[in-house]
Amino acid sequence: MSVFVLVHGSWHDGSSWAEVAERLEELGHEVHSPTVAGHGAGASREVTHDDCVASITDYVDRHDLAGFVLVGHSWGGSVIARVVERLPDRVRRLVFLNAFVPANGTSVLDNAPPAYQELFPILAAQSSDNTVMLPFEVWRDAFIGDADLARARETYEMLTPEPLGPTVEKLDLTKFYASTDVPRSYVLCGEDSALPPGDPEHGYLANARRLGTFRLVTLEGSHEVMFTNPALLARKLELAGRD
Repeated sequence: MSVFVLVHGSWHDGSSWAEVAERLEELGHEVHSPTVAGHGAGASREVTHDDCVASITDYVDRHDLAGFVLVGHSWGGSVIARVVERLPDRVRRLVFLNAFVPANGTSVLDNAPPAYQELFPILAAQSSDNTVMLPFEVWRDAFIGDADLARARETYEMLTPEPLGPTVEKLDLTKFYASTDVPRSYVLCGEDSALPPGDPEHGYLANARRLGTFRLVTLEGSHEVMFTNPALLARKLELAGRD
């Protein structure tokens, strides 16, 4: 049995992992899926990236977790990279699921394609609370293209606006890149076009290569495979997280 801590990405909260958590538990694992600060319905969006990281480290402390596999999806990759800096002796393995691995001193948005770099500040300025809501058209094709239209709409209704601040903050990842004590895996979904497939600068493998030595696990599925094939994702996370 392994203990998994699943960290969601932008626009999501901990409930996005519900079906994957159920499948992992059926496989005999213990699963935790906290909601990151500033995310979910009713949460204050006035948060920093430090607040986001602290919400996960505080959760780990409250539940007295150790020896766990820490999974980060998408933007959540930036969170787990900083969590492990603070809890290096308690994380057994890091797993990045089609996730950002920001270069040291950059923001998540710096590592996104130019179209997002231009769009997100515009959307945030149009909001009343400096947040970004992903347009449905982008969600439907780039994020969850392996779902039918009804499932795409159903899951879109689960999303909430994303605070811009933690996405544009420059992140000091000096400790993360200096240490290789905690092994790392990268799970790559082959039908994900949320980042340009194969882009040598902004694609997923460009992020994965920053990990140095890592285990690569692949699967069919979109960026939102946790909604479209949770059983397959659970098995792949099990492979990614094993010793």
